[in-house]
Amino acid sequence: MTTPLIRDSHPDDVPAIARIYAYWVEHGRASFELSPPSEAEMATRREAVLAGGYPHIVVTDEAGMVLGYAYASAYRPRPAYRHTVENSVYVAPDRRRDGTGRALLEALIVRCEAADFRLMVAVIGDSANTPSIRLHETLGFHHAGVIPSIGWKHERWLDTVLMTRTLGPGNTTPPTRS
Repeated sequence: MTTPLIRDSHPDDVPAIARIYAYWVEHGRASFELSPPSEAEMATRREAVLAGGYPHIVVTDEAGMVLGYAYASAYRPRPAYRHTVENSVYVAPDRRRDGTGRALLEALIVRCEAADFRLMVAVIGDSANTPSIRLHETLGFHHAGVIPSIGWKHERWLDTVLMTRTLGPGNTTPPTRS
């Protein structure tokens, strides 16, 4: 793969983002949705992420084709969680295991640290999703637990793996953002 071009997502990226996500909803276990959301719904979700002050990024090839996307969002809505983010990373099916996901997650971590978030949580669909678990491990995430058989999809029970990674100074100093 050539050097990935990572940038903030634009409204024009939503059709590609929706296609990538639809594939994983229909064929994967990373998302626990059962049917793909519409482009309009994906646009609304993107806007909500941005309105919350979180990064929403894409990786493109030299021609501008979106190869994957990632974003951070609130881990939980309660105010005490405001320094913790949850990550989401999705790549086009033909970009699996070629470094695209890693490039996206690395860039997302940098952006979240710059915004003074202190902890990133990965909520990984299915304990058999070893590529995602290994990706997170290689970028400094640690296992925090497994919730067994929490979802039913593709005619089987799925686990959720929880992993965490400290961002910036973590819990060693008070946050600078309120």
